[in-house]
Amino acid sequence: MPEQTNKPITKKYYDNISIAKRTKQVAYFVEQHDKTAMFEQFIKNSGQKRIVVLTKSKRTADEISKYLTSKGILATAIHGNHRVEQKEEASKAFNAAKIHVLMTTDMILKTLNLTKIEVIVNYDLPQNPEEYFVRLKHVDEVGEAISFVSKDDKNALGAIELMMKHEMLQEKLKDFSPTPAPQTLGQKSKEQKKKPQRTKK
Repeated sequence: MPEQTNKPITKKYYDNISIAKRTKQVAYFVEQHDKTAMFEQFIKNSGQKRIVVLTKSKRTADEISKYLTSKGILATAIHGNHRVEQKEEASKAFNAAKIHVLMTTDMILKTLNLTKIEVIVNYDLPQNPEEYFVRLKHVDEVGEAISFVSKDDKNALGAIELMMKHEMLQEKLKDFSPTPAPQTLGQKSKEQKKKPQRTKK
């Protein structure tokens, strides 16, 4: 007779706290204008990992895809403006490792049959913190979640950390250098209106 063991069976829980504890999560703090450049550097540091990027809008997904393509990085955006056939084609290409970077939204991610996701990138943190944990399920125990956190995302980050009962690990991205914020037209006109100070004789 086979020898019996008394090892306890560990039950796997899928609540927000349990999923967060099992999944590696890293936050990179960045100014909004630097997000795309930081993402480009992140991809360069990541080798050939299969990365799914979540954005808050279809427009942002398209903009990132266009930017990466201009830098010679193969990336595809899939969202609600694409036909079912295009979504299926993108899913097959990603699963076959023909493309390694796919941009999409929360709504469309739920409809894509993606396997072997290694990294979820929260280019934009979701306003509904529950959606963050839906994203985590795609890399539960097998991958990692990366968040690019700007000033606009800090409230969302706080809500997520409150729900998972611990703070997200914060790191600096290797080989990335922040750049000064671009001046807006309003700022330029204000500077032009400033009168030069008179010097006392």
